Amino acid sequence: MSVFKRRAAQDDRPTAGHVPPAVPAAHGNEVVLELQDLVMHFGAVRAVDGVSLQIRRGKVTALVGESGSGKSTVGRCIVRLVEPTGGQVLLNGADVTHLSRAQMREHRRDVSIVFQDPAGSLDPRMLVGDVVAEPLQLQGGRRSRQERAERVTEGLQRVGLRPEVARRYPHELSGGQRQRVSIARALMSEPKILVADEPTSALDVSVQASVLNLLADLQRDIGFACLFITHDLSAVEYLADDIAVMYLGQLVEQGTREEIFARPRHPYTQALLAAAPVADPARQRERRPVLLGDDLPSAMDPPSGCRFHTRCPLAVAQCVEEVPALRKSGGAVAACHFVHEDGSAPDIRAGHATSAVTPAATTGSPA
Repeated sequence: MSVFKRRAAQDDRPTAGHVPPAVPAAHGNEVVLELQDLVMHFGAVRAVDGVSLQIRRGKVTALVGESGSGKSTVGRCIVRLVEPTGGQVLLNGADVTHLSRAQMREHRRDVSIVFQDPAGSLDPRMLVGDVVAEPLQLQGGRRSRQERAERVTEGLQRVGLRPEVARRYPHELSGGQRQRVSIARALMSEPKILVADEPTSALDVSVQASVLNLLADLQRDIGFACLFITHDLSAVEYLADDIAVMYLGQLVEQGTREEIFARPRHPYTQALLAAAPVADPARQRERRPVLLGDDLPSAMDPPSGCRFHTRCPLAVAQCVEEVPALRKSGGAVAACHFVHEDGSAPDIRAGHATSAVTPAATTGSPA
């Protein structure tokens, strides 16, 4: 499905510098960050409503969903740009949900973020070198000007930029170069986890590919855990190890990349995959469109029961009345009354009608 392919152009390859050692494969299942029933309400807006998620060391976890699903709010809670309303954020098993100012400085060293818009996240009044050096200053410690300059040079080279870029201002760079500067700054503190919030959506398609290549190479070589927030399933298939799907503030499906792309259980996940383009023109012509009807409901007044029932072609009375729990289904988990433990589930891409399927628990009449 992916329209992205790894490229080995000279400008896209990171240059060796101050790079931490790669993470041993044995640590691949170690949980670096865990969300437990995370809640983030902005007044009446229930942006995040009970999200539990684990992010593993050396792995990329993609958090996907439509605009308004709450995925970016989850990232901001992890970085602590906003104070969660409820639940817990655990970093290496330690609760970092509520931190003092001194503790927050340490947290910002361990958790970094790359934003969607590099132009808006870089101070236009600062030279690029000073922007990249900011995390070093926040860490404290005594470093000479020469030491900081060397670290900045290494950081820029690591993301494929020449050292002289340090003497330029952000507005003098292209969009792709600015995003590389953002990545260099985020990695200066050698974080345990990197939150990448739609890092390529503001870039041209050709530039998106080079930035994704860069992220993939850096993540493989350095071994940090990464939460990759996006709506682009082509990028997810290219980059992610694990996938979590959000709809209207809640998780509806989780699994490995292979599980989600091969056998999506939740109707919403199936609809997202059906809408994603494929590189093969013949396959693209053969695909069946999935129409979900109404737009995403308001987070101020989410639907009862399954929040997806207002748009789901499979919805029955049980979906309106009962909130589906995330249940194990084969090698994944999904929050749908029609999902079975053996991994079977109706696929709306195959044109299943409501009358042709039966919920896993009880049967209801059409809503």
